[in-house]
Amino acid sequence: MEDCLLLDAGSGGRASQRLVAQCFFRHFANPLLERMDDAALLTDVRGPLAMSTDSYTVTPLIFPGGSIGSLAVHGTVNDVAMLGARPRYLSCAFILEEGLSLETLERVTADMAAAAREAGVLIVTGDTKVVPHGACDKIFINTTGIGEVFADPVPSGHNARPGDAVLVSGAMGDHGLTVMGSREGLSFLTDVASDSAPLNHMVVDILESAGPVHVLRDPTRGGLATTLNEIAEQSQVGIVLEESAIPVHEAVKNGCSFLGLDPLYLANEGKCICIVPEDRAEAALKAMRRSPYGKEAARVGTVTDGKAQVSLQTRIGGRRLLGMLEGAQLPRIC
Repeated sequence: MEDCLLLDAGSGGRASQRLVAQCFFRHFANPLLERMDDAALLTDVRGPLAMSTDSYTVTPLIFPGGSIGSLAVHGTVNDVAMLGARPRYLSCAFILEEGLSLETLERVTADMAAAAREAGVLIVTGDTKVVPHGACDKIFINTTGIGEVFADPVPSGHNARPGDAVLVSGAMGDHGLTVMGSREGLSFLTDVASDSAPLNHMVVDILESAGPVHVLRDPTRGGLATTLNEIAEQSQVGIVLEESAIPVHEAVKNGCSFLGLDPLYLANEGKCICIVPEDRAEAALKAMRRSPYGKEAARVGTVTDGKAQVSLQTRIGGRRLLGMLEGAQLPRIC
């Protein structure tokens, strides 16, 4: 293979076969994928099923704590898990720019394979397109996930109830600030790393330990504040957060202070929101903290009666509304 991607690698001919064999099959190898049919035959999945799809476009492609490859697995695995499902299978489609370094593609593919192994999912079907230089920005990836729903009832943004406890599995804002720092070359953010991680094993433990959970959601684009506003609107409830209880790493606090950003609106890629009845909150927190990705889990608020809005009880005793994110703090984040 050449050092960079040529347009004929997307032609469907020999060059395409070489790319698939030498890069994708080498990392994603499994019997279902290797059949090379037009679709994957899945004979061992039982309904009900959860399905999610997402497209990933981030710059830079590789950043502290991950890459577009690991992100494309974690993001879709987590979306499926938030419905109380065990993710089983992923499809993966690449749109690649002519001239892309094959070393970069190899790194991204290896990261995807490692992320899939950790999550316990198989990449079973996919597609590759190569477009002329300038038609896309290096790599776009789409992944679709399928998982078996085991939760009963199924968690949903419509299920929050007054009196419920609002929990988060860890510190807010790491991913968003990491991507910004890497993109802009901000040397004072070198201590910040993305939180990108698979949460499906943690979710299983939460549901098995705490019993029925009302809401599970991962606060990605728009961050904690925007995601909670979506839940408040879906369930027609209020949500009150305690500022002092929300975990935010010191480096993220300092970076946000310098840049004029609010960590509650920054993207996260390895955190979940869990809304549970009050009497199950401690069991859910303990389950989160057993995961390597939930050591900093905390209760951050309470669901209330009244208008569908999110408010923040500040450290100095005041209260302010947290609305939906307006505009984009940082585009091309995931």
